[in-house]
Amino acid sequence: MKKSAVLLPGDVLRDLLEEYQVNPTQLAEDIQMSVSAIRQIVSNKAKISLHIAKRLAKYFNTTVQYWVELQTTFDLAELDKDTELADVIKQIPKAKKPTAKAVAASKTTTTVKRSVAKTAPVEKIIEKKPRKPRTKKVKDQESEGSGESGWEAL
Repeated sequence: MKKSAVLLPGDVLRDLLEEYQVNPTQLAEDIQMSVSAIRQIVSNKAKISLHIAKRLAKYFNTTVQYWVELQTTFDLAELDKDTELADVIKQIPKAKKPTAKAVAASKTTTTVKRSVAKTAPVEKIIEKKPRKPRTKKVKDQESEGSGESGWEAL
């Protein structure tokens, strides 16, 4: 397997900070993020999310896609290194599209079932009686001494 050089998003950000002579603290203030979040990205311990990509794009006059693709390319390279996942992937079968004949057969079967259901005789329709309103015992401090029952309809 051939190793390819993949840019780490944090390294790219670090290079831009040097090029623009901006430190992580100033960047964090300017794009309204925490300094620790910027330092995590610069040290490649945190990923560049879409929200961060949008802020970095505005600040460094790049595109959001640039930052997203940079992060995605790195993530895919890391994913390729995962041997456990590679073993699982090898075992997954590919989905097969049904043939035109199978699709036509399933539509015919569905149509027959629907037409039978529509023409089947209805033996009896049960009508439900309307419900009576529920009642709840409400304690009324004023009515306690007046002899009222304290039951009210909701």
